[in-house]
Amino acid sequence: MRDGGQDEQVDADARPGRLALLRRHWLLSSAVALVLLATATAVPLALADSGDGPPCREVPASTRALAKDPAAATRALDPGDDMSRFPAVRELVRHERPCGDGAEALGAVVEAATRAARPGAPHTVAQARAAYAVVAALDWADVPDGMAPGVARMLADYVVDEARYLSPSDDGTGPAVTAEQAAPDEHGWTAYGRFLAPGEAHADFEYRDPLSDAAAHPDRLVGELARDPEAFAILYDAERAYFAHYLERLTDRGGDPDFRPGKEPRDAYTTATTWPDNDLEDIAERIGALMRHRAVHTRSGEIPDVTAFDKAVARHTRGAYRAAARQVTSRPPMGDIAGRPVSGPMRGELTDGRHQLLTVLDAWAGARNVSEARASAMRRIVDTAYVRGIWLAV
Repeated sequence: MRDGGQDEQVDADARPGRLALLRRHWLLSSAVALVLLATATAVPLALADSGDGPPCREVPASTRALAKDPAAATRALDPGDDMSRFPAVRELVRHERPCGDGAEALGAVVEAATRAARPGAPHTVAQARAAYAVVAALDWADVPDGMAPGVARMLADYVVDEARYLSPSDDGTGPAVTAEQAAPDEHGWTAYGRFLAPGEAHADFEYRDPLSDAAAHPDRLVGELARDPEAFAILYDAERAYFAHYLERLTDRGGDPDFRPGKEPRDAYTTATTWPDNDLEDIAERIGALMRHRAVHTRSGEIPDVTAFDKAVARHTRGAYRAAARQVTSRPPMGDIAGRPVSGPMRGELTDGRHQLLTVLDAWAGARNVSEARASAMRRIVDTAYVRGIWLAV
């Protein structure tokens, strides 16, 4: 079984120096200017005086208008299958100091471009490519206050794709794949996850683009977003909703109902519980990682009052998510997973992710009459992964 979700995280002191960043921004801006001139596309950016501090950047009206036109927003943030528009996307969404309510406006543009059009609607390939481009564009960025909730809602809308991110992969062919490319094979296997909705495209966050050097690190972006209490609550809700969604689709033995054993000798190492174990492990580890980010930001002072932070998270948290008492066979699109109705108010300590996970797991196992041996094995997997998420040195 693999160690899911392990990726490096460099301390703030190890990030590129300010002069290096300025040089990189100057070179990037020059490249973007050439691209925009070639494509006759204008993305105006104005600098405004912000008093004693560095000047802020005005988000132009043309960019703000994208939030009210999802189709136009998707076109603006879609890097293309060949990633040729990635520099323009990066210039549009990555602002260190937007003026006024510019950060909220950028978050709204990200949501409009990437999220499903309505409940029950699958993501399109263009939306999935845009989601990849946003994550890659914000890599190592200081996401400005106000933008974090919008970016978190985007990640929640791709909770299945964000979940499968493990490590750099040479197998990816582009920033997104079609529903046909992600479809399970004759053995019920697909690298893009279990219980996928038919007709939905998927962002491939493991893809690395050799020409633009774009790389998407959703786990690193989550760490940046987690200092915002509303974004923290959105991400925490999405993971707990996915956990309940996943459990209720398993068999009474805790296995994948779509699994079909192969005939090759190597297939003997894969059983109906192999990938459910891995997937549940990843979900638990990401929830543990959220709690680790909370602790790290508290120690660094980015969360100056953790009690106030937790109260704010509680205000934004929707509630508890419980798995259905009977096996569910529906395959909703990703946006519906994070948006599923809550089962009731949260019980117990909000930031005790272990309690929140194991309470749901135990209730599911009891309702489905799962054997004690299998329930205990799943409990150990979830518990170990959660603790690893908290303590993993990344």
